[in-house]
Amino acid sequence: MASRVLVQYVVLRGDLRREPLSWPLGALVAQACHAALAVVHAHYAHADTAAYLAQGGGMRTVVLEAPDEHALSALAETLQKNGIDHKVWVEQPENVATCVALRPYPKEHVHRHLKTFKLLK
Repeated sequence: MASRVLVQYVVLRGDLRREPLSWPLGALVAQACHAALAVVHAHYAHADTAAYLAQGGGMRTVVLEAPDEHALSALAETLQKNGIDHKVWVEQPENVATCVALRPYPKEHVHRHLKTFKLLK
């Protein structure tokens, strides 16, 4: 029997890097890291999280782009309604939602909620 492919999805707001906001690349990478670590910490005891972390250098992470805050909020609402474990990272003190990260999941379990988002470029 083939093992399940576990993926951690991270969805970052693309508008943060464009005018007029123009966040530095390092700040955006930090947002994704914060969200990914926070959701793994929150769901550390979950079997899929443990299996994902046990892969070491073989972990699969996919970073997607939400066009703006509205799309990010709509995604978070959809995930909540469907019982998908996730973390919305809100940068402080600005109180700006920047990123949504899911705990590691089998791709087929969550892909339908993410298929409208493109890879972050």
